Amino acid sequence: MSLHLTLSAHDKLTLRTAAYGAVSLLAAADAAGSPHKIATHGSIALTSATGPIGHVLGEKSKIGDLNGKTVAELADRVLPALAETMHLLQDRDPAEAENFRTTINTAIDAAARTYKGEPSPVMTEMARKINAALDAA
Repeated sequence: MSLHLTLSAHDKLTLRTAAYGAVSLLAAADAAGSPHKIATHGSIALTSATGPIGHVLGEKSKIGDLNGKTVAELADRVLPALAETMHLLQDRDPAEAENFRTTINTAIDAAARTYKGEPSPVMTEMARKINAALDAA
């Protein structure tokens, strides 16, 4: 893992938008359940990341526009940001690309654990779409 990964302000914004946006998508997918718990558990997972990715996610700085009237509008911003971040990290530091992927999947797992049984089909499908965006790079 490289501790010297250099990212521009735009790169960091895209990375934070992708990560926190993924958590927002998961929360939106459970709007009828416990979106607050999902957002809390997912965000804690993100702030627990290590390495350069952890430093970027832990910064007290702007996150991209995660507002939208529909889940589709949010997904239109977040899913491309996930793919863009993976592409950028794979080009610069493949180990950090894997760290980012693991961080996002940890957030998905943390969000899914808010359920006493299995996650809802909607939550499962959103997790699949997030992983597809990570794989698109």
